[in-house]
Amino acid sequence: MSGVRLQGLGHRFSTEGPWLFRDLTDTFVPGERCAVTGPSGSGKSTLLSIIAGWLKPAEGDAVLDDIAKVQWVFQNPHGVPRRAAIDHIALPLLAAGLTPKEADAQAEELCERVGLDHIIDRRPFSQLSGGEGQRLMLARALSAGPDLLLVDEPTAQLDRRNAHTVNRAIAAIGDAGGIVLVATHDAETAASCDRQVDLGAYAAGERVGS
Repeated sequence: MSGVRLQGLGHRFSTEGPWLFRDLTDTFVPGERCAVTGPSGSGKSTLLSIIAGWLKPAEGDAVLDDIAKVQWVFQNPHGVPRRAAIDHIALPLLAAGLTPKEADAQAEELCERVGLDHIIDRRPFSQLSGGEGQRLMLARALSAGPDLLLVDEPTAQLDRRNAHTVNRAIAAIGDAGGIVLVATHDAETAASCDRQVDLGAYAAGERVGS
């Protein structure tokens, strides 16, 4: 069965340093959106880095079963300033072998899914709001067809209005088929997911919460 399995996972940055989290065991399955929550410094982004394979855990394992493609959405939207929003989403589709017409059609569908269908011809960084830019990053990541989508603090730098639009987009991508893990301190973002893993409950190796 495909998915992500965390087995007795724990991390600290030195052998004498404090544990960020410990004894974390959980499984994430395709189609699931899970929020990784916890206080500042609890290791939310660190956990995503371990799952992505960028960081070796201090103990335990993060096992990816039949996960061939991983995409990461960072806090700061980025891209090619002179290209239209839809071009950023269509590029991975073109790279996958679709014709320009097919790629544009699928890109437009993804724009609609995350509430960007009204701005597909805009230039990302000169004309998009912070919330629109973050949703563009979600749509671009989805266009690559990831088995695992890692989203790091998507509303951390946004006002509440823009954060709300991003949270609605996260709620709308549940039918994408892959696993979506969202590191967040935002209660509304967490509520847009199917369930939560609270890293604050694993600071001493004790499992608490949902």
